[in-house]
Amino acid sequence: MDTTSRYDGLADWYDAEFATADSGRAARAIALRLLGDGPGRLLDLGCGGGAHTASFSDAGWDVTGVDLSEDQLRLARKRGLDVVQADAAALPFDDASFDAAVSIFTHTDFDDFAGAVRETARVLRPGGSFVYLGVHPCFVGPHAFVHGLEVPELHPGYRDTNFRRDAPGIWSDGVRARTGAWHLPLGLFLHCFLDAGLRLERFEEPRGRDYPYIVALRATK
Repeated sequence: MDTTSRYDGLADWYDAEFATADSGRAARAIALRLLGDGPGRLLDLGCGGGAHTASFSDAGWDVTGVDLSEDQLRLARKRGLDVVQADAAALPFDDASFDAAVSIFTHTDFDDFAGAVRETARVLRPGGSFVYLGVHPCFVGPHAFVHGLEVPELHPGYRDTNFRRDAPGIWSDGVRARTGAWHLPLGLFLHCFLDAGLRLERFEEPRGRDYPYIVALRATK
């Protein structure tokens, strides 16, 4: 397994700027609402430094976090969390070994998001839920420059699924200029779940801006 990660060397910065900031707290509040309280065994896919993972644990779940970045996992271990370094598209767990799964802001980072969703479906028990929250494919991405809370300025390239570090929607001082980003148009994004055999139960565009910044969903095996 190639254990190199684009987040190595950025863990402390990302944790302070995003995971423990207002945007991170708002995101995990939505994920927790869709997930519900434990008990049960929960997989946190792309757990990063564990700020979200700790909240899921506080909600009664027995959580195992998975991330490729050893630098990120260093922070998660400092938080006393159970974490494993692994590729999300090749999970080191048995079939049907988790009651639920959650992942936050990862579809722009995983090299094989469809593969990660298939693996998540494999390790879920029948009837288990997968809660996902990420940036909105239509209004956030390399093709969309957002001026604060204003209307996005859209550019050609919405259907471009290549990995990018430089594009109209990538700020020079933002996270994507440092880590790069994959873009999945909305149709391809949703089919990652459907093609994995999951059933979409709920799909949300949370309020707060005229054009939604994120999407959130719950799918069931």
